[in-house]
Amino acid sequence: MNGPHRATLARSVRLLSAFRGEHTDPERFYGLMASDTVAQLGAYTGLSGATVIDVGSGSGFLTRELRAAGARCAGVDCDAGEMTAFGPATGSVLGSALELPFRSDGADVCLSSNVLEHVADPWRMAAEMVRVTRPGGLVYLSFTNWLSPWGGHETSPWHYLGGEWAARRYERRHGRPPKNLHGQSLYAVSVADTLAWARGRSDVELVDALPRYHPGWAKGVLRIRGLREVATWNLVLVLRKHGAGPATAL
Repeated sequence: MNGPHRATLARSVRLLSAFRGEHTDPERFYGLMASDTVAQLGAYTGLSGATVIDVGSGSGFLTRELRAAGARCAGVDCDAGEMTAFGPATGSVLGSALELPFRSDGADVCLSSNVLEHVADPWRMAAEMVRVTRPGGLVYLSFTNWLSPWGGHETSPWHYLGGEWAARRYERRHGRPPKNLHGQSLYAVSVADTLAWARGRSDVELVDALPRYHPGWAKGVLRIRGLREVATWNLVLVLRKHGAGPATAL
């Protein structure tokens, strides 16, 4: 069980340092990220007994952590190899984030961690997350914005000179193309556009928006246009769907 979430500077240093071990010790890295995400989500809603959809569940680290917190969690991912990379994908289904294989208004919580920037139509994915969430339920949406220092993923920081150029440089240096190809499996999503999308919807309330990995006192960076695109690193939106009512079966 996770304790209360505390957005301290020490936590920020621990999370950002963990990125260096993503490829050398992925189980430790993804486990740490999952634990922190569930603790952060738990600051907004109770998870014990909640019905949760994990969009882009990948190898299932976050799905398992949510279940450990008492949630009834179903994962969905479009990559069968990724789903089974660390064992059976129990309770997860193969499907698209752009057309979630769940009924409308069925989940207490729908969340996605670091997936939005990997789909060609991010607003369709975000709208699908709202659709499957029950009235009164929460949507937790986190992604790496393009202009952040990690926006190009493994090609960073050279993506600042162009996504295609950065990918060619990566291939010259490593003898293989990057996993995340700009325009194919990695897209430029901005903080400004995402906030505008959330504030422009009539069916949700924007409960919170914050830089995911930053200490709490750094939240004000989101008020500074331009700077927020670089300094945010990763944006979290917490949305509540308008209305109220019980969740239904998925």
